[in-house]
Amino acid sequence: QVQLVESGGGLVQPGGSLRLSCVSSGDTFSISWWRQAPGKEREFVARIYGESLLYGDMVKGRFTISRDRAKNTVYLQMNSINDEDTAVYWCENLDSRGRGTQVTVSS
Repeated sequence: QVQLVESGGGLVQPGGSLRLSCVSSGDTFSISWWRQAPGKEREFVARIYGESLLYGDMVKGRFTISRDRAKNTVYLQMNSINDEDTAVYWCENLDSRGRGTQVTVSS
C-alpha cells in the first residue's frame, strides 16, 4: 500500500502563504488534498490527475497544486490565506490517506 506523508503546516497570518508537501512512496498520478476544520465536514481542496488540475470553490484562484515526479511529491501552494483555511490538511489517493498536517491562521 502506498504511504503518503504530509508536511509544511503551521501557524500563518491572514494574507500569508504556506506550501504543503505530500510525499508518496508510490506514484503521484492521482493525488487529492482535503481538509477538515473543527466541527465541520471534510472539504475537497484540490486534485491532480495526470496533467489535469481541479480545485474546490473555496480555494480556487488562491491555491495551486503541483507535482514533482522526481521527488514523488505533490505540493499545495496556499496564498492569500484567510481564517477559513484553518484546518487539518491531508493528501490521499484511491487507496491511502496521510495523517495530515495542521494549518492554523491567526494574527
